[in-house]
Amino acid sequence: MAQRKVILSADSTCDLGEELKARYDVQYYPFHVILEGKDYQDNVDIHIEDIFRAYYDRKALPRTAAINVEEYVEYFRPWVDQGFDVLHFCLGGALSSAQRNCVLAARELGGHVFPIDSCNLSTGISLQIIEAGERIRAGMSAAEIAQAMKEIIPHCHASFILDTLEFMRAGGRCSTIAAVGANLLALKPCIEVDNSDGSMHVGKKYRGNLKKVLPQYVRDKLTQYDRVKRDHLFITYSSIDPSYVELVRQAVLDVMDFKEIHVTTASCTIASHCGPNTLGILFETE
Repeated sequence: MAQRKVILSADSTCDLGEELKARYDVQYYPFHVILEGKDYQDNVDIHIEDIFRAYYDRKALPRTAAINVEEYVEYFRPWVDQGFDVLHFCLGGALSSAQRNCVLAARELGGHVFPIDSCNLSTGISLQIIEAGERIRAGMSAAEIAQAMKEIIPHCHASFILDTLEFMRAGGRCSTIAAVGANLLALKPCIEVDNSDGSMHVGKKYRGNLKKVLPQYVRDKLTQYDRVKRDHLFITYSSIDPSYVELVRQAVLDVMDFKEIHVTTASCTIASHCGPNTLGILFETE
């Protein structure tokens, strides 16, 4: 029996960027963003600037909602009916019910959908998608790639510097006292993703402005691991002055060379939780 062709797919929270999306023929399904009582689809009919404008103009805060089982079933079904297998990368299971919903949808469709719990977010997922895309090109089956991902996922590292705790505070993810204290002390916390389950925790707290903090953060992260894989590094941000992106790119190159450095913008779902001027570097280790 001929091997079924593989569709490569992901939640919109992977933040892959249009060039890589086209390179690996990646399909997206959008998360929900609820703003001022209206349900939008992430980066379809709402964008980051809409979210930040609503907050600054009217103090309106977004909520996010996972893709439900029925949506996943209807999204995957046409490919399964046409004889494809679908390899789908989900936002980390510790962060959202989407991964659990995707597993339930896959069961309905008879074993031709392979949900991957990325144990990550944003371009921490993109690193995994690239690995999967290369394996599809090499002729591996969806089942073989899903198995291979178990070894790759623990080597994908994601972290971000927050410029403000205001969005986390407003969304109930940190106390007002902590947010005010951080602002008074000019602290910029590093949010780190635990790539064993996708949960987040606060790492090092930097003091100073972004111009000072970002290069130090880059040096700390790239020298934290013994064997950084030099193929791909992502610089991903919510909204930030382009000069900071260039500052970070140069800071990366001052430490080590990468074959490709990709600059991408976070999805609305990610930006809703971290606020403006958030920036991270995301990379793999061997």
